[in-house]
Amino acid sequence: MSKTILYVLLLAGLLVAPFIGYPIFLMSCLCFALFASAFNLLIGFTGLLSFGHAMFFGFAAYVSGHAAKVWGFTPEVCLILGTLSAAFIGLVTGWLAVRREGIYFAMVTLALAQMIYFICVQAPFTYAEDGIQSIPRGKLFGLIDLSDDRVMYYFVLAVFLFGFTLIYRVIHSPFGQVLKSIRENEPRALSLGYDVAKFKLTAFVLSGTLAGMAGAAKSLALGLATLTDVGWQMSGEVVLMTLLGGMGTILGPTIGATVIVTMQNYLADLGSWVTIIMGVTFVFCVLVFRRGIVGEVAQRFATKPEAN
Repeated sequence: MSKTILYVLLLAGLLVAPFIGYPIFLMSCLCFALFASAFNLLIGFTGLLSFGHAMFFGFAAYVSGHAAKVWGFTPEVCLILGTLSAAFIGLVTGWLAVRREGIYFAMVTLALAQMIYFICVQAPFTYAEDGIQSIPRGKLFGLIDLSDDRVMYYFVLAVFLFGFTLIYRVIHSPFGQVLKSIRENEPRALSLGYDVAKFKLTAFVLSGTLAGMAGAAKSLALGLATLTDVGWQMSGEVVLMTLLGGMGTILGPTIGATVIVTMQNYLADLGSWVTIIMGVTFVFCVLVFRRGIVGEVAQRFATKPEAN
């Protein structure tokens, strides 16, 4: 019951947020929160560490931005196209990556992500270092003008809630329980007759697809898709967001993404010092909050005092 109340309060806060805070900043938080939540589905609940998740986020941003600016498609179509492109990349790269385990899996994803990065550098529709700029938001279903920041915020919020709800449902489904068993003891899952490779591939594709949805929404909301979105640094940032908030928790990646985006936004005047501050914050949280911010808080509340 307490979780239901918490989610209702969070939803209410998200609904009134654009009237209190800066909508552009809030949309950026939502997009990266969905990105981190998608990554958490893979590392936190399946036990697979990917160093290349930016390839889904960034490539979907390019596809969505190109569809909106050059082809003139409506935002919902652009979002779907970007998401489908990420799903396709996830299927191809996942088929290659899940054949390896541990650090080898991580290295394969990093190598594949670098291939996607160089494709984005060379492809004519990405405009190389310039990126796709001034991406129009268009009209949702041809009717609702998204040029207003608050209206666009609610569109991004709807995308986030859809992705977050899907992840929540997957985690609490029989499929999600199998993923957790693979994370905890893969040989035992194999002995029980589960096709582990198939489950890993499905989780990888689903995680990449939702990461692509986040990237597509980000390009429409912020009007920009650049090489930064698909670079290895972005893959590192999403790892940081997930670990900082709490790997294997539902709300952890959302909190972690909000903290990182807030620091990047409000400490931007400090220049390169932002990276140092983020590093110090991460080290502090690792030492003090071993399970991440949300994981540590949940553990404290879950600990019951001994009876006298």
